[in-house]
Amino acid sequence: MTSKKLGGLFVALVMFCFAALAQAQNVIEITRGTDRATPIAVVPFGWSGSAPLPEDLAQITGQDLYNSGMFAPFDRQNMLSYPTRAEEIFPRDWKVLGVDYVVAGRVTHDAAADRYEIAYHLYGVAREELLMSKTVSGSRSQLRDLAHHVSDQVFEELTGTRGAFNTKLLYVSAERFSVDNTRYTLQRSDYDGARAVTLLQSREPILSPSYAPDGQRIAYVSFESRRPEIYIHYVQTGRRERITSFQGLNGAPAWSPDGKRLAFVLSRDGNPEIYVMNLETKEMRRVTNHFAIDTEPTWMDNDTIVFTSDRGGRPQIYKQNINSGGTERLTFVGNYNANAKLSFDGQTMVMVHRQDGYQNFRIAAQDLKRGNLKVLTETSSDESPTVAPNGTMLIYATRQQGRGVLMLVSTNGRARSEIPTQFNDLRVPSWSPYLP
Repeated sequence: MTSKKLGGLFVALVMFCFAALAQAQNVIEITRGTDRATPIAVVPFGWSGSAPLPEDLAQITGQDLYNSGMFAPFDRQNMLSYPTRAEEIFPRDWKVLGVDYVVAGRVTHDAAADRYEIAYHLYGVAREELLMSKTVSGSRSQLRDLAHHVSDQVFEELTGTRGAFNTKLLYVSAERFSVDNTRYTLQRSDYDGARAVTLLQSREPILSPSYAPDGQRIAYVSFESRRPEIYIHYVQTGRRERITSFQGLNGAPAWSPDGKRLAFVLSRDGNPEIYVMNLETKEMRRVTNHFAIDTEPTWMDNDTIVFTSDRGGRPQIYKQNINSGGTERLTFVGNYNANAKLSFDGQTMVMVHRQDGYQNFRIAAQDLKRGNLKVLTETSSDESPTVAPNGTMLIYATRQQGRGVLMLVSTNGRARSEIPTQFNDLRVPSWSPYLP
């Protein structure tokens, strides 16, 4: 059997495998962004260098805050003044514009050390008070990192939630040169698609990339041997380690929160079931045992996995204590819920979702405390959601005009945008944890 057929069989088996009877539960469908985000002005940062900065740092910061869905950056062309220092921020200029907060800053360059420093300030307009004044420095290649750092600090100061803009994104691109010639590449970029680098190239499919909690290891499925096998890839060195190579399915690797174990799906016993491997000892044990198909594991905590199963007749999401075996169903809205991912705090679960009476697959977010489910996308054939560590944003794969693209949407539904890349066919995104 060809690798293409194997890949199709694997995906078909995974996507076929789910179910459960729908029960009443609160559901909100979000089809348009709202205008209730907090107005904030990110003023172009001052710079006195002889040549323009290679990055528009204020633009990056403003876009970050917009992507969270919590802020509405004010158009810089309509600003009445352009302060770069705290003492230059006059509240009257911003009150008349309806702006609640102002971010201003200035970039300087130490030529001897070739270091750039941003001195930035956050000002609260309503109370006319300076909320934050800080500096951050780095090399020329770190300018985007510095802008994301400013975004993180502003976001945390105003929301009390740690920012997740200085994180990374994994995804797979597929470049088709002819019917029998496709090149797959595993890419790593900033969360917003910038500065992509290639980690792996293959003429065979690459599936299900997943970041370890330390951000230094990646697990994925490769068909390079013409059958699915699970690998661990070490980001800094490029070293690879093959973890499984059993007959049948080897798929959907997911890291435990402590990074010491890997959950995945095997069909070695005839039926797709979930297994967990201790990565130090390579000891492996089966944790699900049901005649239905159990697949797509993710971890809620070090003792609990969340997975998709059709044990109720249709695909739905369950959780199971891997020690006691106790299982509980988590989703009740819709006739299809699959491929769940959880935020770092375990409060938000995103998934592929289909409502009763509809054919389209969309992305939804469920508040695991309150049970409310929000439909976040209005595209179709949506798949592979991945959520930011702080739960405020998610990225998913979908198709537009015949090509695979990655879309970013805030979990409150206010912001949405396409992730810009140089590739025309993208799939299976995976968000990193918080990184140093």
